[in-house]
Amino acid sequence: MIQPHPPAGGSFPPRPGPPTGGSFPPRPGPPAGARPGPPADLGDEPARHPAVDAAVQAMANAATLAPADQIAQYEAAYETLRETLATIDQT
Repeated sequence: MIQPHPPAGGSFPPRPGPPTGGSFPPRPGPPAGARPGPPADLGDEPARHPAVDAAVQAMANAATLAPADQIAQYEAAYETLRETLATIDQT
């Protein structure tokens, strides 16, 4: 005989809900000192690609700017890198 509806309670055990009391344990954050710093100084090494080196230096310099100004610097560096990589792929 076929039942028209699944049995009460379904075929799976109930899933546990959130902890009682309405609070969750704090989420672990990154370890202290884990924030990356600016890239290492390029020193006297020959430039691999001037546009890439300039974009990397612009990102390093952006670390000293206000957050709103950092965004503009990162976007400009991203665009430079994207265009440079596109031209490298075509050669």
